[in-house]
Amino acid sequence: MRTQSQIYGGAFAEPVFEAQAVFRTLMDCFARPGTTGRLSTAASPPPPLGEASGAVALTLCDHDTPVWLSPALSKSAAPKWIAFHTGAAVTDTKNEARFAFFGKGAAVPGFDQFGLGTQEYPDRSTTLVVEVEALEGGQPLIGRGPGIKNGIVIAPKGLPDVFLDLWTANRAIFPRGIDLVLTSGETVLCLPRTTKLERE
Repeated sequence: MRTQSQIYGGAFAEPVFEAQAVFRTLMDCFARPGTTGRLSTAASPPPPLGEASGAVALTLCDHDTPVWLSPALSKSAAPKWIAFHTGAAVTDTKNEARFAFFGKGAAVPGFDQFGLGTQEYPDRSTTLVVEVEALEGGQPLIGRGPGIKNGIVIAPKGLPDVFLDLWTANRAIFPRGIDLVLTSGETVLCLPRTTKLERE
């Protein structure tokens, strides 16, 4: 019974208005990479899927967007929750996914295992939604690129040690590549593939 309540509950109380609010926050954060956005609405997805990641799923996923989930998420009630509330199918094939969700502490594989788009259709790539321990308190990185005026310092806590190498390789294949949404609690930080990151 508890599992059923996890699957059927926890979505937006006002789906249209709340999804619009989350979408606006995400677009603003993508337009200004490295800035932190607080979601003004809350979702209560089944654990270990976090609140912000759940809100992103409710906002961006639908029947045309296959979803890949990290192992712990795939073994939880999250696949059925996402499918019930968004219509999105869960896939085991990383490069078929339009969105990939990682629970806190999940191993992040090489970005090239996911859909990278093509030169003609770079938007046909996977967006990674990665929950981290916190959006501050980690290794400081300087972000530069479109939407960033004089450089911005970010310091997400809980990224893999190889993250900077993965991101540098991702940026090198522009216009192809993945985009990244980092989540923690009710906050998000977005990094489009155009953003250059280097150690402070």
